[in-house]
Amino acid sequence: MLKPLKDRVVAKVEKPAEKTASGLLLPSDSKEKPSFAVVEAVGPEVKSVKKGDKIIYKEYSTTNVKLGDEDYLILDEKDILATL
Repeated sequence: MLKPLKDRVVAKVEKPAEKTASGLLLPSDSKEKPSFAVVEAVGPEVKSVKKGDKIIYKEYSTTNVKLGDEDYLILDEKDILATL
């Protein structure tokens, strides 16, 4: 498992929803779709999130890492926009 340093967060990418709860299909090329992930590990200086939190993040401010079949992100705590 990746161990983040300082104020970094490791998160596992969540696949975007293909349908709404009512069954409407969502277009896959939408530029307005938010980016979601689940926090897997936090660095020692991270204050606002913990392991297991679902987050919305800035998509273009991450480092993408693939370990086995899993896709992970490494991002700064300041690039997390919100928790759910």
